[in-house]
Amino acid sequence: TTDSEVIAYYIARERVRTKSVEEAIMKTAEKIKGAYGLVIASPRKLIGVRDPLGLKPLCLGKRDDSYIIASESCALTAIGAQFLRDIQPGEIVTITREGITSNLTLCQSRQAHCIFEYIYFARLDSKLDGISVYESRLRAGAALAKAYPADADLVVGVPDSGITAAQGFAAESGIPFGLAFYKNSYVSVLESAVKGKNIVLVDDSIVRGTTIANLIHLLKHAGAKEVHVRVSSPPFLYPCYFGTDVPSNQLLIASSHSTEEIRQLIGADSLGYMKIEDLQSMVGDLPLCRACFDNH
Repeated sequence: TTDSEVIAYYIARERVRTKSVEEAIMKTAEKIKGAYGLVIASPRKLIGVRDPLGLKPLCLGKRDDSYIIASESCALTAIGAQFLRDIQPGEIVTITREGITSNLTLCQSRQAHCIFEYIYFARLDSKLDGISVYESRLRAGAALAKAYPADADLVVGVPDSGITAAQGFAAESGIPFGLAFYKNSYVSVLESAVKGKNIVLVDDSIVRGTTIANLIHLLKHAGAKEVHVRVSSPPFLYPCYFGTDVPSNQLLIASSHSTEEIRQLIGADSLGYMKIEDLQSMVGDLPLCRACFDNH
């Protein structure tokens, strides 16, 4: 009933027919298509497998005499481990008492790293394929400020994933950055921070539009004069079956409404999305998958 269960089933079935668990994993990886970062434990081996396109991240670390495989570098930092390297797209790494071996049979020249890891999925203190998630979100905010400037008194971010892009927007635009929300079990507005001001509200994405509409309502109820929404990703138009839990584009507001219609529906005074051509500025030369925006 889950991706993990299907993959485990295939490995178990192939293991009966093969001489080693590595061979069973290789045969399974040749069959499955899509995005995955796998960590597989057998009684004497720890094995990491990354999908050939590199859609999902996977990295290798070490603490004392122990090796660790994790999806993000922040997991290594949390346990005091040293980051060694990213596992290559398509690579199978096997760790035993004798050391580490690497199989590059599935590696290919074409790669497509998921841009949503940098926009939203990954933790802020991670580095994925040599790119700092924090710095990539700052660059996204700066690109957004250049593309869609606003006449405002304060730049704020939707907690928590929009805050770093908001800082980048503020730094590029020269508009002060501040906090407008206090997040505990609920999200409350800091009235003294927003009352009587024109606000730039930065979010990482708009999916259905309900969350951002509620936040705009809260800001205006607290006395904000205008709320200008800026989104550090392009319009989310197509469902992604590799990572974003959206089963149909009917649930994506941008697939059936124009930017102006969305602006009216959410109650914003203006609305600007990240330009699709600016996405690459977040990650330098890293090849990207951006199919949720352009279906390619």
